[in-house]
Amino acid sequence: MTGFTYTIDDGVVLLTMNSGENRFNPDFLRDLNDVLDSIEAEDAKVLAVTSAHPQIFSNGIDLDWVLPVLSASDTKSFYAYLSDMNALMKRLIFFPMPTIAAINGHAFAGGAVLCCCFDFRFMRSDRGYFCLPEVDLGVPFLPGMIAVLKKAMPVSTLEELQYTGKRLTAGECVSRGIVHTACSHETLMDETSAFAMTLKKRREVIAEMKLVMYPEVIHAIDVEDPKKIEAGWHRWFINAVGGRGI
Repeated sequence: MTGFTYTIDDGVVLLTMNSGENRFNPDFLRDLNDVLDSIEAEDAKVLAVTSAHPQIFSNGIDLDWVLPVLSASDTKSFYAYLSDMNALMKRLIFFPMPTIAAINGHAFAGGAVLCCCFDFRFMRSDRGYFCLPEVDLGVPFLPGMIAVLKKAMPVSTLEELQYTGKRLTAGECVSRGIVHTACSHETLMDETSAFAMTLKKRREVIAEMKLVMYPEVIHAIDVEDPKKIEAGWHRWFINAVGGRGI
């Protein structure tokens, strides 16, 4: 778990991602799952997550890992990777305690989707954008990703971001209902921690509430995504590489 560290203060866990740009590759997904196992075993009530990178919260899918796999036509490994990524997203959404993303820098593509897995989002106001650039990359979202995004923002906002690929500041994210609070870099963690202290509820109640609230996320990830993936969703990546050189 070298890519992650955490501390616990009065029932509030602060988990820090230490993997550079925190891109999703098999090591990142495995290590985050492992550290979530450890946190779930702790006497904790709230989980807050931030990044050690000074400018980036997460840049999403690790193309340096994905593209060679697809170039080698290793669809089996790619499908396993997508399954692991979906399982991690689902786990974060239904984690048995309130969760907060303390977004201290850019959250792009899959990194923005990752932010939306959390129950609340606090975002640094003086640096960093929230962006869904897939329309310009030429890779549409899987149904599960759309379901995750829909739970975190109004559909009208999702339409704007998905079809334009525009970058939003923290203030714009607040006005569009994506982010709970925009904070300065100096106060981000203090405000996140203060809010977290108000969320120390019974874990079994929180877990059941999440299951009741988001059945469409479960259906999209467990039922719709496998159909899309087996139908050849990876071809969008291959076409994007050939057409745009990502």
